[in-house]
Amino acid sequence: MSKLRIAVQKSGRLHDDSMQILKDIGIAIDNGKDQLKAAAKDFPVEIFYLRNGDIPQYLKDGVVDAAIIGENVLIEKGEAITFVEKLGFSSCRVCIAVPKTVKYGGVQDLEGKRIATSYPNTVQDYLQKQGVTANLHIINGSVEIAPNIGLADAICDIVSSGSTLFKNNLKEVETILKSEAVLAVSPVITEAKQAILDTIQFRIRSVLKGRQSRYILLNAPNDKIESIKAILPGMRSPTVLPLAEEGWSSVHSVISKNEFWAIIDQLKAAGAEGILVCPIEKMVL
Repeated sequence: MSKLRIAVQKSGRLHDDSMQILKDIGIAIDNGKDQLKAAAKDFPVEIFYLRNGDIPQYLKDGVVDAAIIGENVLIEKGEAITFVEKLGFSSCRVCIAVPKTVKYGGVQDLEGKRIATSYPNTVQDYLQKQGVTANLHIINGSVEIAPNIGLADAICDIVSSGSTLFKNNLKEVETILKSEAVLAVSPVITEAKQAILDTIQFRIRSVLKGRQSRYILLNAPNDKIESIKAILPGMRSPTVLPLAEEGWSSVHSVISKNEFWAIIDQLKAAGAEGILVCPIEKMVL
């Protein structure tokens, strides 16, 4: 069987998160130090370790069949490349920032200004839509220092926590796009390799659904079960099991991680006791 070739970032946070999700879906990679390619055990996949900015071209050329890549890089360099799944990690924003001392009134203030960036296509497209013309200075790395050394009036770069901007006396003024890791696909992927990718995508969805959910168990008097069931729809419906103590039952269900505290408050008010909440490794629906 032909192997699906998946590109991941060679190093950094995106690399670590990418390798973790591959591990979580049962793809074990035995790669030695500084290897640029490694095969998976017991699954028809090869992993290519590449520079993030090079991955879109490898996808276009069909050198790799799929990639775990930041959506921001795909937008900047991956014209005509689609992604099939958002992966929920490596979240960031592509933002325009100016020195803290600059009074900023809106995007029109960027007219004629010098903007240092590693994302010229993304910035140019944004400014054109806003009817603004600026001078772009393309810099790879250490973009934040540009205003401090007089190279630019503003910058455009990826922002996660904003701490790097703060350290360089910059402030965010415009958010161009929000990004996270995605599973991208080569436009020339073969039918056989697409079938392998479909299996991987199914597994990824099971892992992501598990990460977004929590398993909940609780005890309740039988006369409160109906009101509690109304709070806990579950995947299909809650599981209700009788306890050894007469008149009591155990209720099992699944809730969204993001709704956890609001639901717990409702359950307590409805008469639930002994509430336990557990993480879910995977959910196969």
